[in-house]
Amino acid sequence: MAISAFDHPFLSGLLGDEETGAFFRAGADIKAMLAFERALALSEGRAGVIPADVARRIADQMGRFWPDMDGLREGVARDGVVVAELVKQLRSAVGGEDAAHVHVGATSQDVIDTSLMLRLSSVLSLHRQRLDDLVAAFHALDQAHGDRRLMGHTRMQAAIPITVSDRIRSWSDPLQRHAVQAQSILAARLPLQFGGAAGTLDRLADKAAAVRAGLAAELGLADVPQWQSQRDRLVEVADLFSRISGSLGKFGQDVALLAQMGGEISLSGGGGSSAMAHKQNPVAAEALVSLARFNAVQMSGMHHALVHEQERSGAAWTLEWLLLPSLAVACGASLRLATDLVGKIRSLGTV
Repeated sequence: MAISAFDHPFLSGLLGDEETGAFFRAGADIKAMLAFERALALSEGRAGVIPADVARRIADQMGRFWPDMDGLREGVARDGVVVAELVKQLRSAVGGEDAAHVHVGATSQDVIDTSLMLRLSSVLSLHRQRLDDLVAAFHALDQAHGDRRLMGHTRMQAAIPITVSDRIRSWSDPLQRHAVQAQSILAARLPLQFGGAAGTLDRLADKAAAVRAGLAAELGLADVPQWQSQRDRLVEVADLFSRISGSLGKFGQDVALLAQMGGEISLSGGGGSSAMAHKQNPVAAEALVSLARFNAVQMSGMHHALVHEQERSGAAWTLEWLLLPSLAVACGASLRLATDLVGKIRSLGTV
C-alpha cells in the first residue's frame, strides 16, 4: 500500500501519471546525480583542477557504478541528505589515489539541486508537448461544435446565450499562455546549482568560473551563480504546474456542471456506479477539480520554502522534497485526464 494516491496500487489509475512520476523515482534521481559527478570530473579535468587522466577514469566509472540502496537509506537517516553516503560509495568504487579527486569542491546541495533541475527540464518538456496536444484537441472540438449555442452562466445563474466557441476559448487560451511560459523556461534553460560549501566555490579559487561553465555545458543547464538559498526559481516552476492544473480544473468544473444540467453535452465512457447502473459519472472532470485544488494547497508550502535561512536551510529544503514531486505529478495527471476528457465529448451545445 502506498502513502500517496499518485503511486497507489489502484488510486493511481485515476490520479497518477506514470510518465511524469518516472522522473521522481529513485533511479532517475541517482542517474541525474551520477551525471553531475561525471560532468564535474570532466570539467575539473579540463580546467586543471584534477589530472585529466583521472577525470576520464572517474567519468568511465560513473557509467558502471550503481549504489547500494540500503546504504543510501541509512545514510539519509544519518546525514539528512543522500550525497554524503553516495560520494563515499563512489570513492570506494573508483578506488586508489583517484578516489580523492571525486566530488572536489562540490557540496550535497549542488548534486541534489542539479539533479532536480535536470529532471524538471524533462518534466517541463513533457508537459509542454501535452499542452500543445490539448490545445489542438480543443481546436478540433471548436471546429466540430463551435457555432452551436450554450446558455451562458454568471454566478451560477443562467445569463444570456453564448456560442460553444466562447466557452472553449475560456478553456484553451490559458493553456496557450502556460505553453508559452513553459517554452520560455526551457529556452532559457534551468539553472545549474554549483556553489560548494557555502556558495563561494572557495576550494576552486580562480578556476571556479571555468569549472562551473564547463559543468553547465556538459549538463545542458544555464551557467548562473549559485542560488542555493534563493528558491524563487523553483517556486516559478511549481506555480506553472499549479496554474496549469488550475486552468484544467476550470475545464473540469464546467464539464461537470454541463453534465449535471443535461441537454448541452454528451460524453462517452463515463464512470459507472455500483448502485445505479444507469449513471455515467463525469469522473475525469471531477478529478480535474480535485487536482487543481490539491496543487493550490501545495503552493502555500512552496512559498513557505522560500524562507531559506542564511546560506542553506535543511528544513525548507526538505519541505520542497515533500511538495514539488506531487505538484508535478498532479499537473501531469491533469493534462492526461483533460486530453482524455476532450476526446470523450461527443456533442457540445445545441443547434
